Order: sequence, then structure tokens, then C-alpha cells
Amino acid sequence: MKMLNPQIVPHPSQKALFSLQKPFLSGNGNINGTITCSSSSSSSSSNSYGFRRKSTSLERNVTANSKSGSNGRRRDATRSLKAVFETEAAAVSTTTEKSTRVKAVVLVKPFSSGLTDGLMKGLDVLTDVFVGGVHLELVAAELDPTNGDEKPTLRGVGKLCINTKEEMVYEADFNISDEFGEVGAILVENEHHSEMFIKEIVLDGFLSDGPLTFSCESWVSPNFDTQDKRIFFSTKSYLPSKTPSGLKKYRKKELENKRGDGTGQRKRSDRIYDYDVYNDLGDPDHNPDFARPVLGGNKEYPYPRRCRTGRHKSKRDPLSESRGDNFIVDLLDGDLFEGFYVPRDERFSQAKESTFNNNTAFSALHLVAPTFEGVIHNRAEAFPYFTEIDSLFNEGIHIPKVNRNLFDIIPNLLKAVADTGNHLLLYATPKFVNSDKFGWLRDVEFARQTLAGVNPCCIELVKEWPLKSKLDPEVYGPAESAITTEIVEQQIKGVMTVEEALKQKKLFMLDYHDILLPFVERVRKQKGTTLYGSRTLFFLTPENTLTPLAIELVCPPIDGNPQYKEVFTPAGWSSTDLWLWKLARAHVLAHDSGIHQLVSHWVRTHCCTEPYIIASHRQLSEMHPIYRLLHPHFRYTMEINALAREKLINAGGIIEGAFSPFKHSMEISSVAYDKLWQFDLQALPADLIHR
Repeated sequence: MKMLNPQIVPHPSQKALFSLQKPFLSGNGNINGTITCSSSSSSSSSNSYGFRRKSTSLERNVTANSKSGSNGRRRDATRSLKAVFETEAAAVSTTTEKSTRVKAVVLVKPFSSGLTDGLMKGLDVLTDVFVGGVHLELVAAELDPTNGDEKPTLRGVGKLCINTKEEMVYEADFNISDEFGEVGAILVENEHHSEMFIKEIVLDGFLSDGPLTFSCESWVSPNFDTQDKRIFFSTKSYLPSKTPSGLKKYRKKELENKRGDGTGQRKRSDRIYDYDVYNDLGDPDHNPDFARPVLGGNKEYPYPRRCRTGRHKSKRDPLSESRGDNFIVDLLDGDLFEGFYVPRDERFSQAKESTFNNNTAFSALHLVAPTFEGVIHNRAEAFPYFTEIDSLFNEGIHIPKVNRNLFDIIPNLLKAVADTGNHLLLYATPKFVNSDKFGWLRDVEFARQTLAGVNPCCIELVKEWPLKSKLDPEVYGPAESAITTEIVEQQIKGVMTVEEALKQKKLFMLDYHDILLPFVERVRKQKGTTLYGSRTLFFLTPENTLTPLAIELVCPPIDGNPQYKEVFTPAGWSSTDLWLWKLARAHVLAHDSGIHQLVSHWVRTHCCTEPYIIASHRQLSEMHPIYRLLHPHFRYTMEINALAREKLINAGGIIEGAFSPFKHSMEISSVAYDKLWQFDLQALPADLIHR
């Protein structure tokens, strides 16, 4: 239901400096709010509508603190917010049989509005003085019991009382009658010319129940940019069937606003959560070689959904979205940024207390990536000797002079040092390499990393023997593995038979055979890379440590040649056999690191979470207890995913440049999602039991 927007009724004596969008009279027309703070230190004050009243001593103290040049006094005023509630309630609360006077305090987090920061702040100051920056409406929790209608809302205008770099505080007074009952929600209108981040709203003055808190933690767009007033519910949680009668309409309206209608291109200030497929990873309009298949919405490449952006379709591929309009310019907010749309409250903000800063992160990323351009595009010459790898740790790569703070965000991986005016980029040496320089060459470390390394999510117990593929043998060759019983028993040196090892749960495996084998032929057609399907078998020793037994590398029939499969073992009789074993291990590690990033990290951690975030906003009201349980864990995940689509998993991005499948990397993640992902196996202990 659309909110009422009555005509502007300025006071006759007021000179209109600029167009006022929302006057004191709005909503249902009730004049129940009075301005509580004065911009003058005199004992009386007048608002822009000619109403005069006596200012309290507390208000004069708060005003003096907010206008003082002392930062200490500003902080004291801010930290004394609770004292403001208690003292003001004692000073001005007057309770009769019919009404209670209540103070609304709105806590706002200041932020820089970018390119036109000075202009916007100047206009907002005028708004605070002449109009009131924040307009509030109190909504009764219950309908009128006499006729079942909504009770008239109570209107109030908040005036700025505290203004520091840390926070801004607006206050307004309300006279709440006994018939009005409990306040269930607050409608908010932002009269400024820029958006504002509201942390919370507190109603104080209720003598029986204490302060009533509305935790907002949300951006509120200016009135000219939205047709709807923002609704904030109190911290009380309700299931749909238990929702107070006066809030049911607002609960429904809020969900409708978040769902949108599935049309149009999203803008920066939108709070719409809608679904779409991954049709924006390719960029054929920029480069025909950057065309990529659509992931999701088809049987060939099943995939989770992402948030819909509504961008224009690609000129060369009508199934894909164009990436050419990623630059979103909002001059009124003074903000110029490059990025994919995510709902406004999902974006990183200055209000977010976090060490993660996306601008800093991408500054470092843009700096580091070009230094490895030669490594990415000239792989044959990248590391001709082992000493070249060592040089990453002890000699470094020369980079342009940059702020060292850029590397504070990734201190465990990279570090920058100044050396005779030149800046070097060095990798931080892994701790186990410091103690044993050639530890990474040893089998015991190779096995240990399957549990203690970056990807402990794929090793699994061997439950069936012999090992067999589930792929079509007519296409990919014989299904049975070349790792035989004889090879295994020879490697475990008669400690037990294979049958005994299976019964005692001693055999474990990294199995990337069926995921990678269908892509081997396509990957090998690309220059500078190769791929196999692989299986790696491990044995749990009596000392409770893993030791590798065998690695199988498989290539399907290609160009008329039969299937190729070879088994490599650590106990070779010649130096050639020993180095072939180490080379086979290198292939497995390449597979494992790729699966870790594409599947364990991206798909299982980020990608599969986004549809649940969207669904929770579309189906669960913000007053739903399950929503309030999930929201802190979901927040900002969509922004991280959008950044990944921009720079990480996109065509020509970091993943395609660094991992051996190259442009087929994301297709592999789709196959893994189809074959491996199951909702009820994503948590502990189910995942460990399954494996």
C-alpha cells in the first residue's frame, strides 16, 4: 500500500531557500512530534514552523558539547547517550492517564559522500536546520480493537543534536496516548540529499518497560530516490502467525519491496534481492575469446543462482549479460565506482567495523597481478630452475614504488621491502620450509598436506575395491583403475592385505578422476598447459600417519588414440622413476589446489551460500527469528561474490590465468557442483562421516 504524501505546507514567515520535499505535516496529518533540540544556546527556541518552547538545561549542555571545538567533549557527549536517555526522561517525561511523552533518539554513522562531499554536506546542513534531516512515524503494533482499522501513526521530526566524526544523533519527542498502545515499527524518511547509515533508533521514556530499541544497521536513501518510506521493526521477533495485527501489512510490504518485480536494471541504492544465472562471467563484446557458457539454468552446466543485476544483454551473445556497463556513476551521492550490483546493505561500507577494505584490497591486487603477467603468459619460461622459485622468497620481484600499507591486508602471503630506493615483492616463506628447505619434496609432507594443508575437504576413505570410474566407458575408456591389488600390497610391504586394509579403514584417496577426465581433451587443445584425470592412494600406517602408495594419471581416448593410464609409485629403482613420481605428485598438487579454490572455497563456501541469502531476504521478514539468526553470518558475502565475478572467476581473470584448466576452470566447478554438492552433507559431522 502506497504511503500518503500530502502537500507541502511551509510556515508563512519562512523563506524557502530550496524546495522542501517533506514538511512537518505528512503521514496521516497528526502533529504529535515536537522538535527537541535547539541550534541556539538561548533558553528558548523556535523551529522552522514557528513553534516555540523552552529548551532544557540538558539540551543546552548537549548543544554546547556538539558545537565545541574539543574532540574530547564530543566523545563525552556521544558516550553519554545512555545518560541522555535517563536524564531527559526524568526531566521531561510526564505521564498522565492518557499519554506518555517519549523521546526518539536516532544514531547515525557519518560517512564521506565522495566527489561532491562538500556540496552534499552543505545542502544536508541546510536540511537539518530548516526541515529536519530525519522524519519519523511511529506505527502501533496492534489494530484498533473497536473497528479493526489501523491506528493513526505519530509523526515527528528529528533535529541534529550531536555531530562528531564518530556519530551523529537526532532527537524528536512524541506524545503517545494509552490508546495507541505498543510501538511495533518506525517509518523513516531521509530528507537529506545523500543517503545515510542509521545504526539504531531508541525510544525512551516508557516508565514500565524501559527503552525500546530498533536495531537498523542499514542505509536509507534520500526521499527523491525512493517511493517508499523505510520500515524498521523493533528487536522483538515474531513468527508470521504471531505477528501483531498492526504490523502484518508492513511485514508483507517490506518483503514485496525486497523481491522487486524482476524487471529493469538495478541501481546502486536498490534493496532488491532477485535471482539470475551466472551469465556474466564472459565478455565476448570486449574479446571474442572471452565468450563463456552460461552456468545455471541448463542441464549441461547446473549451478547455484546469483543476484540479478538486470544489465543489458551482450551484443555478440544474447544469452550473456554485457560487462561493458559496470561503471555506475551517482553524481548526486558524489560516488563514482566500478562494480556489479548488490543490494545496498550488502555492500562494504564505512560503517562496517572490519579490517577488510575492498578499495585497499583491489589496489594491492591491481599492483601485484601485473608483476606476474609474464609468469602467466610465458609459462614455459617462468621457472626454468628450482632456484627461480627460491628467488620469490629471498630475492623478490621489483615493483613500482607503493604505499607499504597496501600489503598489510595480506601479511601472511606477501611483503614489501624497500632496498636502495627500489621496492621488492617477496613471498613470505612457509614455516615448514624454514625448518626444512626441501621438506616439500618429501612424501610424508605431501601426505600430511592432504589433512593439514589448505584443502582437507577432499580426502576420503576407500570403501570399494577395485577402484572404478562412473563415467561412460564408451566415451572415456575402461572404467577400472590401473591401481591393482598387487601394486598396493607391494607398497605396504606385507603389513596386511588389501582386504584387511579396507576392513580396518586404512586406505584413503584423493579422487579427481571423474571430475577432470571429461575436460582433458579440451584443456590440452590450449597452448601451454595439460591435464589428466587423477587418483592418489594413501595408507594409514601403524604410527597413525599417512603415506602415499600410488598415483594414477589417466587420459581419455583422443584423436583416435586409446585411453592412456599410468600408475606411479614412490619406490622406484632408478633416479628416473623417482623423478617421475615427483612429477606425478606435482600434477596431483595442481589438481588439488585448483579443486580447493574452485570447489571447496568458491562453490561450497561462497557460491552455494548466495541463493540462501537471497531467499532469506525474499521469504523471511526482518522480524523473523531465523532471519535474525542468519543475517550476521550472511552479511557482505554477496559483495565478496560480486568482486569475485569482476576480477577472479571471470573470463581472463586470475583463476583462468593461474590454474591449469585455463578458460575451462569454471565449467569444472559446475561439474563438481553437480556431482559432489549435497545440502545435508555440508556441515560437521555429516561431511566427515560421509568421507
